[in-house]
Amino acid sequence: MRIPKHIGLIPDGNRRWALDKGLQKQQGYEYGLDPGLQALRLAQEYGIDEITYYGFTTDNCKRPKVQIEAFVKSCIDAVNLIANENVSLLVIGNTNSSIFPKELLKYTERTNIGSGGTKVNFLVNYGWDWDISNLAGTSNRKNIMDSLHSKDISRIDLILRWGGRKRLSGFLPIQSVYSDIYTIDEMWPDFKPEQFHNAMKWYYMQDVTLGG
Repeated sequence: MRIPKHIGLIPDGNRRWALDKGLQKQQGYEYGLDPGLQALRLAQEYGIDEITYYGFTTDNCKRPKVQIEAFVKSCIDAVNLIANENVSLLVIGNTNSSIFPKELLKYTERTNIGSGGTKVNFLVNYGWDWDISNLAGTSNRKNIMDSLHSKDISRIDLILRWGGRKRLSGFLPIQSVYSDIYTIDEMWPDFKPEQFHNAMKWYYMQDVTLGG
């Protein structure tokens, strides 16, 4: 079975899930913590080398203050949970902003935890325009990659997006240029292992040409 080397996860639908459950929008984020850990362990079982989580973006910071505080806290909690696993952890985002949580600064250089192993990237206060801001006048492919703020993140083979939306929402535009995209109608807090398994089966059936 052909397995992707690198997967990206867009954990969408937290707010919609909360409203469906009679909760406030901001309460949905905390229910996405356990799914993130389940997804990591499944990726490790499959032997996937690298996994990138879309935490929150600079655009998300236009939301009400109570929601911003909730998703920032959830990202901190999620990274701290992952930091209990055997991973090589990297947090990527605009650290010059006051929104970037100081608690995660120690992970802005790749850090091996435990026995290391799976590369885990977590996008926090990430913006696609911030990521590519150093590309002016750059045309060589290697120079483009080296100019990215996310240069330590490799090309993504498969992106899984929960919540039914069929868009990238600015998710690593350079690394995702040839990604296959698998969408899941269920909201992220309703994560089930079957969703992950089905995505792997779907990926196996895709014809990967990379433009050839």
